[in-house]
Amino acid sequence: MANLEVEIVAADHAVWSGAATLVKGFTSEGEIGILPGHSPLLAVLAPGLLEIAPVDGNRFSVDVDGGFFSVDSNRVVIVADGARLHEGTSANAGIR
Repeated sequence: MANLEVEIVAADHAVWSGAATLVKGFTSEGEIGILPGHSPLLAVLAPGLLEIAPVDGNRFSVDVDGGFFSVDSNRVVIVADGARLHEGTSANAGIR
């Protein structure tokens, strides 16, 4: 099964990058879930929590302050105005 290659960056720093099986978040249109094979998408990211299911490890959350959400060819790029790992998150493998 294919995986998603995910990159989450804030305006001033990289937050997380790595392989994942699922990315969930909120756009200006509502909640969205991205699985491998999703059609291309460019959306406005709403403030809130992103949920990431990495290939290795437990699901974790990232607090975002809005930005953009891009999906193309199993690559998900999230460019947020501000982003930080949600407290209690243990996503150490991919944090930069």
